Amino acid sequence: MLVSPDEYDRLQPAERSAAEAFLDAHPPGRGAPLAVVIPAYNEEPTVADVIAEIPGEAAGLSAEVIVVVDGAQDATAARASEAGALVCDVPVNRGQGAALRLGYWLARARGAQVIVTIDADGQYEAEEISRVVEPILGGRADFVSGSRRLGTELTTDATRHAGVIVFGALISVLVRHRITDPACGLRAMRSELTASVVLEQPQYQAAELLIGVITHGYRVVERPATIHKRQVGKSKKGNNVFYGLRFAGVVGGTWMRERQRRSRGSAGRTAASPNETGSS
Repeated sequence: MLVSPDEYDRLQPAERSAAEAFLDAHPPGRGAPLAVVIPAYNEEPTVADVIAEIPGEAAGLSAEVIVVVDGAQDATAARASEAGALVCDVPVNRGQGAALRLGYWLARARGAQVIVTIDADGQYEAEEISRVVEPILGGRADFVSGSRRLGTELTTDATRHAGVIVFGALISVLVRHRITDPACGLRAMRSELTASVVLEQPQYQAAELLIGVITHGYRVVERPATIHKRQVGKSKKGNNVFYGLRFAGVVGGTWMRERQRRSRGSAGRTAASPNETGSS
């Protein structure tokens, strides 16, 4: 089971209680090799349809769906369970990033080899899951992100579209790896990757995760993805200005943190070199 005691200790009380209830109902080590993790907050109208469209097998791996309900005030948990998902119902709203972090933890506890994420609002196409999983199974990537710029963008928000371009360019410069879409909700990754990178963001985790895996040296590729206009409800990300400022803060903060981590690692290796320690 790819879960350490330290990770369990870092869970908040509400998360810990919900995780224990989840694993009592769905025991560790007995899951499918592919876990599709869906964070969901007040997505009662759409979550069941999203789950119904997720294939039972993707790129040759059998799949299970884990929905982490993040303090929803509607019947999201009931609709997800009725649709056949394994549901972890956290009574406190903590943010999408926190819900995803718990979902990764549960997927690894269940024994998943590969983790896929997709949103609960129906904006992404579940049939494209195989597209992001295949490079991992083919040994060409450790982390695969969907890209609306390489695929199809059916939304009408010009400001968000511009933000994707700007932040993609910024991250590409910072990490020296071309990224066209830093905020796509459809992505796949080796499960152990989620335990090795630092994930602290309670809300906007997409940039933190992407920058973290690249700076850790994991192989990252993008694949075309489709994003639809949201048909029901409204975005949980807030207005464009607020979202842009918060996203920029996450990009800058994560990059600085990872830069400091690499500097400490380099200093440690230099301090332990044979010339300085007297080793032969």
